[in-house]
Parts: sequence; C-alpha cells; structure tokens
Amino acid sequence: MNIVHATGIDGARGARGTVVVIDVLRAFTVSAYALAGGARECRLVRTIDEARELAARTERSVLCAEENALPVPDIAISNSPTAIRDLDVKGCILIQRSSAGTQVAAEVRSDDMFASSLVVASSTAKACLLREPDTLTLIASADHPEDHACAQYIEAIIRGAQPDLDSLLEPLRVTDRYLKVMAGQWPGFPPTDLELALTPDRFGFTMPIERKDGYLRLTASF
Repeated sequence: MNIVHATGIDGARGARGTVVVIDVLRAFTVSAYALAGGARECRLVRTIDEARELAARTERSVLCAEENALPVPDIAISNSPTAIRDLDVKGCILIQRSSAGTQVAAEVRSDDMFASSLVVASSTAKACLLREPDTLTLIASADHPEDHACAQYIEAIIRGAQPDLDSLLEPLRVTDRYLKVMAGQWPGFPPTDLELALTPDRFGFTMPIERKDGYLRLTASF
C-alpha cells in the first residue's frame, strides 16, 4: 500500500485513493463523542451561515461551531468534546462547522473517505487495511503536531508496528497552544478537551463520510 501524507486544503485537493481526513483538536473528536453518545449522524458544512441554516431545517439538530478556534456568538456549543460528552445527543443530528476539519473534508474528491482522530485511530487503520487500496492518503487538517501524530499512528498500525504515541505527541505538549489550553486560558476550549482528544482508541467504530446536497454526512460504522 502506498501511503501518502498530506496537509490542509492543498493536500485534500491532491488526495488520491482511500482518504482519511484527520482533525484531533477537535472537530472529528467531537464527531466521535457525538456518535458514541447516540447521535444519528453528523453533518459537516463550511460556513457559520450554512450551519445555522441547516440546523434550522433539520429535525432534532444540535449545532456545534467555532470560528478561528473560538466560540461563535449565539451558538451555545463550540468545538468541544467535553461539551458534547456532557450533552444528551441520543437520536440527534449534529451540525458541525470548524475552521480545519470540515473545510478540508469538503475539498476531497475521493468517493472513499473517512474522518478520523486519535479516539478512532485503530479502527480507522483496520478499515483501511480491509479496503486494500493501492493508495491511502492521510491528511492532517491543519499543520499541527497532533494531526501529524495521528497520521503517523495510523500508518504505524497499518505497517504492523507498535507506535509510541507519547513520543509522537511530545511536540504538541511544548507548544504555546497546548500550554494555554492547559492553563484554562482558551475560550470554549476547556483543558478536559485535551484528555478526551489525546487518549487513543476510545471507540471501536470508523467515521465514513459521504456527500449529500449541501453538506457532508458522517456516520459511525462498526
């Protein structure tokens, strides 16, 4: 299997074969916690206006959005797995807009696409192995250490190696971004989000994505 690593929107536009779009902090960690909590599906859009409009016409919708990694006025739930974990989402549809993950997924042209994060990384790796694609593209949604670490973690599992996630995540833990969150200084980004997002393989499902009219549909597949 030819495994290609890519980053961001440019990487998405050039992605080939089976594609895995990774957003650890925090969009696709949020998706996983929503699905684990009983949400029927997640619907991904590019803009805040699209998110509001889709939520307004979707029965039993829960709106979750951020802009530039910050909460959006009048939207109660930001891009926080802690908030989703603590909310009753059973039977609901989560509408998601983020600055990285949902943007990058929208640019992928492959018909065989997964969303992933560390909490579903091993399941995603196993699903990719079962597909046996000639090419697998692992896309870090942003040029952030945790997304690259997740991509390396998935590749290591596919290659039959034992990845050392602590070492892979070490570059993240020395960033100003990480330290600011740990100190509780990032609005809408509680420190508990880090523990929820950075513990691998919490859930045993994958998150395939399919295109719909005006949004991307993300579901849990066991």
